[in-house]
Amino acid sequence: MSLYSEFAFYYETIFPFREEVYRFLSEHAAPAGCTVLDAGCGPGHYCRRFQQEGFRPTGIDLDSEMIAAAAATSPMVAFHAMDIAELATLKQSFRLIYSIGNVVAHLSPERFSAFLSEVYDALEPGGCWIFQTVNWDYLLQLSEYTFPVKTVSNASLSFHRRYLDISPEQAVFEVELMEEEQIIFNEQATLYPLTADGYLRGHEAAGFSLEGTYSGFDKKAFSREQNSGLVMVFKKTLR
Repeated sequence: MSLYSEFAFYYETIFPFREEVYRFLSEHAAPAGCTVLDAGCGPGHYCRRFQQEGFRPTGIDLDSEMIAAAAATSPMVAFHAMDIAELATLKQSFRLIYSIGNVVAHLSPERFSAFLSEVYDALEPGGCWIFQTVNWDYLLQLSEYTFPVKTVSNASLSFHRRYLDISPEQAVFEVELMEEEQIIFNEQATLYPLTADGYLRGHEAAGFSLEGTYSGFDKKAFSREQNSGLVMVFKKTLR
């Protein structure tokens, strides 16, 4: 069972669909009707919106419970339970490929490099690749970090996240979901930190050109020194 299998039922409650995120992604997916791939789609709410707006989305996620939840709510979308690092097996091309929510940090440096090559090959000429992570430039100054607690359902549910043993090589990601005083699940996973410059070098080596770097989907400027996120937009260029 993967990290989020027990979390699938609660995912959209903790991390609901955000219009701001969809607008940002869809700006890079024009024209309507083109193909879109969500790498790490979770319960598929962004795929669902793309399908409703006339795009042809595909969603992939390692967690079969997440994919089952996505397929149940969006039967017109193609969903696949699979490792995002094996997207070449889809044998499709896409106008837009995106991965949000720090999904790519679960890939080791070697697997991430191979993944970028597959993303490049799967993109149409001129297509865009967008990903979001936490700001590792900031977090690598710390040994551990605790996120603000997320509470929902009249504060009866609380979602806890923290990074432990942070180093340039890896960090331990611990998540815990509680209902009142009862622990629903507690899991840990290994993440692989990479700075903004490290991501840029890897993408340049894979043949991408940088289109934009932001702290979030509101398009605010990225700052290495501030506790924020990192959103990078790349375009496929000819090798």
